[in-house]
This record gives sequence, C-alpha cells and structure tokens, in this order.
Amino acid sequence: MSAVNGSRTPSGYGADIAPVAALMADPARATMLGALLGGHPLAAGELSQLAGVSPATASAHLGKLLDGGLVAVTKQGRHRYYSLAGHEIATVIEAIAEISPVKPVRSLRQSREADALAQARTCYDHLAGRAGVALLDAFLRHRILTGSGTGKNAMYQVTADGADTLEEFGVDLAKISHSRRRFAGACLDWTQRRPHLNGALGAAVTARLLELGWIEYGPSKRAVKVTEPGRDGLVATFGWSPPG
Repeated sequence: MSAVNGSRTPSGYGADIAPVAALMADPARATMLGALLGGHPLAAGELSQLAGVSPATASAHLGKLLDGGLVAVTKQGRHRYYSLAGHEIATVIEAIAEISPVKPVRSLRQSREADALAQARTCYDHLAGRAGVALLDAFLRHRILTGSGTGKNAMYQVTADGADTLEEFGVDLAKISHSRRRFAGACLDWTQRRPHLNGALGAAVTARLLELGWIEYGPSKRAVKVTEPGRDGLVATFGWSPPG
C-alpha cells in the first residue's frame, strides 16, 4: 500500500504521517520534490544533478518516492520523466515550506534564482510569488472574486461580473466547477507570507496565461516572467499592472 494513496480502513484512528515524513526528510529527495514543484516533468538525470547525487543514487531515491506515492513516472522511449503524483502533494510541500527555515544564499547565481522565484513562479500548476499574490489582490479588488474566511482557509467565489470577465479571458468555468478538486482557495505563499490563488480556478487561470504567452518560463524550471503582451493584457483584462 502506498504511503500517500493507500486506502484507509474504517477501524483506523488517525493518519500515520511517519512514512511520508521520512520520505521527505532526506535532503536529496526533498530537493527532487522541490524541483518537481514547478509542474515540469524532469528526467532522472536532471534530478540527480539538482540533488547532487549519482544517477544510481537518484534512481534509488526516485524508486522510494514512487513506492510512497509522492511521484509518478511517464515513459517516453528510453527515457523516464518524473512529476509529482498530484496537486495534493504540491499542497503538502508548500505547507511544509511555510514553517521551514529559508536556505541561505551562498552565491550570486542562487541570489538571482531566489529573486526570480520570489517575483513570479509556478506553485505546481498555479501562479505564485509576488505576481500570484498581486493577481489575487486584483481579482478581489475588482470583485472578480469574493472571499470568505481568512489566510490559507479562505475560499473564493466568482461574481456575476467576474464570470463574464473570466469567460472572455478563456476560462471554462462550467468545466472546472465540476472538477473533484476544490474550486478556488488560498495558498499561503512561502516567499510573501500572503495568499495566492490555488485550486481548479488558479490552475485554469495560470494555464491560460501560459497559453496566451502572457507569462513564460525563464531559465529556471519554476520561475516565470510577465511578457510585454502580458502586461498590456493583464491591465486590460484584470486591471492589474505587474511591476517591473
């Protein structure tokens, strides 16, 4: 039975978090999971380099993560590409990041990467960083969304005018409203300590931003940047003017 995806018996009296915690506690495996948080499938070779371990060691770690249900693998020819097993895993990693110490920056390259991630990045499949927080602020300020609850417990609903705006933008609200995933909630951003939008709506908005070319990935696997057409489009559509 997988540590994450295994069935729960009615006689159980509590979740056994120790197996999952042990899987994530190893520094190399934690680095691999963090790299996959960007939503891009990565080859074992890429993950071994990022984690600073040999290919054989990386394969052993990935085998444990697969058995534990934290990652999934897709085969393309001779290559195997790994990704997080689902958005639930990304949520767990982000929640742990909220209460974890920040790694010290030890080089100019790391400093630049940290700045890029703080500015705009993908949190699995939704927009995060200052850009993600600012976009949610714009949605609430212009009443595209209304919210209930506070912090990471907030839940959001689309207003009538907001539905028109999002539909014109290209988000199929009817389709995502039938998703088994929660519709729209708050994810406390670990770099900003303020919420950005997650859930099915957050994923759909981010996918549409990428499809339109309003945001694009940079050299980093997670960092994104707002393009010039994106700046114009975001102002016209959502009343949000990205900084920079």
